Amino acid sequence: MKLYFSPGACSLAPHIILRATALPFTLERVDLAAHKTQQGEDYYGVNPRGMVPLLETDDGERLSEGPIIVQYLCDRAGRQDLMPAAGSMARYRVMEWQNYITAELHKGFSPLFNPQFDAAAKALSSTLLRKKLGWVSEQLRGRSYLSGESFTGADAYLFTVARWAHLVKLDLSDLSPLQSYLQRIGEISAVQQALKAEGVSR
Repeated sequence: MKLYFSPGACSLAPHIILRATALPFTLERVDLAAHKTQQGEDYYGVNPRGMVPLLETDDGERLSEGPIIVQYLCDRAGRQDLMPAAGSMARYRVMEWQNYITAELHKGFSPLFNPQFDAAAKALSSTLLRKKLGWVSEQLRGRSYLSGESFTGADAYLFTVARWAHLVKLDLSDLSPLQSYLQRIGEISAVQQALKAEGVSR
């Protein structure tokens, strides 16, 4: 398999899961500004939406959208610790978190990275995002991971997205449950391997 990625972007989440499952794969770095792969290929020719992540499977299928790629990888590897069995309530809880991270947190960062948004719009976006991350932090109080005591695909995604806070100068230092959680996730071997491979720091 081949994972198209950009360092530290949302593609980090499926990259972490690939490391955790030990499935064989290769990486193809994408310059999102130039829309070129490391091989010089026009990335729009690979993915017309021009976004990462994109997973190319062994049989040539291409999957986009990080949470879907993560489900595919976990199911393929038979790792029900990372993604519980289909039809189980535990599975729906992980998917519930995946959807919340996608809709409320991931997209909440978008205005903060966009130079076309003015200072007032960014300030409002920061306030709303900070409130949501505060709520997430409270959900983590007294538990090791989002769904309880097992690391899942949702944790790989939250770790990836929450790391962006320092890039947009969003101070989360007072959210102690979230900070402890991020430290804990950062110590997982698969996470460290993915960060090192992408050349990004914790």
